[in-house]
Amino acid sequence: MTPEETIAAIRADARFAAASEKLANDHARMVEDCITLTQIPAPPFAEEERAAAYLAMLRAHGLEEVEQDEIGNVMGLRRGFGNGEILVIAAHLDTVFPAGTDVRVKREGTKLFAPGVSDDTWSLAVNLGYLRALDAAGIRTRHDLLFVGDVGEEGLGDLRGIRHLFTKGRHRARIRGFLTVDSPQVEGIVSGGVGSKRYRVTFQGPGGHSYAAFGLVNPMYAMAECARGLAAVKVPDSPPTTHCVSVVSGGTSINAIANRVVIEVDLRSASAAELAKLDLAFLEIVDLAVATENAARSTTNGLITAEVTPVGDRPAGETPAGSPIRALAAAAVAAEGYRPSFEWSSTDANIPMSLGIPALKIGAGGRGGRAHSLDEWLDVEPTEALSGMRSSLAAILAIAGMEGVG
Repeated sequence: MTPEETIAAIRADARFAAASEKLANDHARMVEDCITLTQIPAPPFAEEERAAAYLAMLRAHGLEEVEQDEIGNVMGLRRGFGNGEILVIAAHLDTVFPAGTDVRVKREGTKLFAPGVSDDTWSLAVNLGYLRALDAAGIRTRHDLLFVGDVGEEGLGDLRGIRHLFTKGRHRARIRGFLTVDSPQVEGIVSGGVGSKRYRVTFQGPGGHSYAAFGLVNPMYAMAECARGLAAVKVPDSPPTTHCVSVVSGGTSINAIANRVVIEVDLRSASAAELAKLDLAFLEIVDLAVATENAARSTTNGLITAEVTPVGDRPAGETPAGSPIRALAAAAVAAEGYRPSFEWSSTDANIPMSLGIPALKIGAGGRGGRAHSLDEWLDVEPTEALSGMRSSLAAILAIAGMEGVG
């Protein structure tokens, strides 16, 4: 069967109709689950409270082997009828917002407003809805389905949850596919993982009075030379490659030569080779900036030094054109009347992509906006939301192998 024929057969099956009806009947429950979870803070590296709540929800849904692993991921297994190979269905627990952020949900009609409500709390609630729908309709899949609420997707979390799942997790040898449900929109299917290297560079020097010690080396100037050097680096438009000096801090007073300044830098590319090239160029720029400042001013009281600390390393990867998982996901999106497109982004799917395991980012249904801002919003209007849910559920069933289809 072609991917289009497979999706058509799933959608024509009475069990899919029953699952879709269960999703519709459970729409309000998914919204309430989303509100409940959103209002449990999950700042970077502090997802424990939300993880505990989601673990209890997974356990209440009758999954097998419900557990929390060493890194903090929570998960449960829905057994298939095949040979024990696994399709992972994931959504991340963490948000970008620090401890103390007001995460109370405000509701205006079908819209919910709160930090983290669409990225990615809605997906956590929808994945629970998929479980109930599969059970209500009596649908079995060839692959086991491992439902995961993972930690460390955002920022300096550096994909630590999914990295652990694929490198140390006890299920890793049986995983044959991976879907991260991340954001409401279903049209844009992420099949390419943008890799990144992130550094914190600490420039240090002797410091001194801005007037009395004038002429001594200044770490601020070395830092500025480094930033200027990176800004001058030309990168290709294709594959997409970028660089950014993102955070600057340090100094003690307006009338003092700093003795310590810090920058944080983000390097990205869709190509592992281009990322490696940019990475090498940046490290050379740091060395040159230090040498330039030490040659330009007096080192009588000490030299400028730079300590380069890696703080992030997301591998690049791709689920290439021609992969069955891509074709099935696109067919499922098109069958609901959407126009599917394949995109590049940095998501949990980067890890399996980099390991050659078929992986995609798909949507949970609905609409959202202003992600990573305090006025983040999610529109859960039923018609749009349920259409997106049906699309992603059909993709999950096609990739996992729905019993009696194909």
